[in-house]
Amino acid sequence: MLQLPPLSLYVHIPWCVQKCPYCDFNSHALKEGIPEREYIDALLDDLDRDLPLVQGRGLHSIFIGGGTPSLLSPEAIGRLLAGVRARIPFEPDMEITLEANPGTVEAGRFGGFRKAGVNRISIGVQSFQPEQLSRLGRIHDPEQARFAAREATAVGFDSFNIDLMHGLPGQRPEDALYDLEQALALAPPHLSWYQLTIEPNTPFASRPPSLPEDDTLADIQERGHALLLAHGYEQYEVSAYARPGFEARHNLNYWRFGDYLGIGCGAHGKVTLPHENRLLRTVKVKHPKGYLEPGRPYLDQTWPIAPQDLSLEYFMNRLRLFEPIPKQEFRRLTGQSLDTLAGPLADARRLGLLAEDDNHWQLTPLGRRFLNRLLDLFIAD
Repeated sequence: MLQLPPLSLYVHIPWCVQKCPYCDFNSHALKEGIPEREYIDALLDDLDRDLPLVQGRGLHSIFIGGGTPSLLSPEAIGRLLAGVRARIPFEPDMEITLEANPGTVEAGRFGGFRKAGVNRISIGVQSFQPEQLSRLGRIHDPEQARFAAREATAVGFDSFNIDLMHGLPGQRPEDALYDLEQALALAPPHLSWYQLTIEPNTPFASRPPSLPEDDTLADIQERGHALLLAHGYEQYEVSAYARPGFEARHNLNYWRFGDYLGIGCGAHGKVTLPHENRLLRTVKVKHPKGYLEPGRPYLDQTWPIAPQDLSLEYFMNRLRLFEPIPKQEFRRLTGQSLDTLAGPLADARRLGLLAEDDNHWQLTPLGRRFLNRLLDLFIAD
């Protein structure tokens, strides 16, 4: 029988002030005020309809993402969290993260969010250089970003994250290192440092900017990685660094093939149903207008993960982390025998992408560089 992993909750807030040209998330630029009360009511109703999937389980973490969740008032976030707590027990010391823009108005709400129950904030800085912020469509300036990070510390957040991009249009290694140095000066316990990619159906896809060459990107990554290590950060995930003990619990649960409910516009979920011996994926209605339409179901799609896809689904998540992978975890969380992996694992070892001992698999340095090649080995014929 399948065993239950920890359970998390993802809450999607779909509105932002304006859409960034690189963003392919389900976000919608505000044309008028946010319907806070109606949306919180809908989120809790959405959760009520998902509860039969997780009866008797407690919550390990909550992540409120978007869009720009910090556009909501602290009172709305407080009502949301109180409503969730009334429906699902919270595990001790659980992590509750809210994504925020570093604009002055949102940063001024940080204390209210803390009182509402949020204990971790994720600040979307992206760069500390005005010209890059303009290219990226960001509406804050570098000083507002610094103020937001200092405010997160001042109001007593247990942890906070800074989101930072590299590989930006025309960026030199010196520019990328400057951004990192500015972020490190603010001493975030957690730092997400990821490369800008051009996603389909975005303004950047239709009018691509001039991005750095591969050799420049490799130089940025090598020097930036060394700088982060020198400041006491550990890379625990493909694009995430943290001081020891400050890894994002919510993200760890994702990448360890944990369960999560997804509520809100376009939110995704994945739930283990051990008595049915299957894993279920869910997707909610994407557009706010449809999601808030009275009487309309929130659920847009649901499907079980096919047995032949379980290996790929598991490793697509698990190999984002650089920690050793317990072999028996695969059996416990997918219900499949280790024998089903014999062919792909033999190929991975032969190519030098994965190492193993009696109890664990471990991504090699070469495997980190060619992760997509490694994942291709687990695609069912």
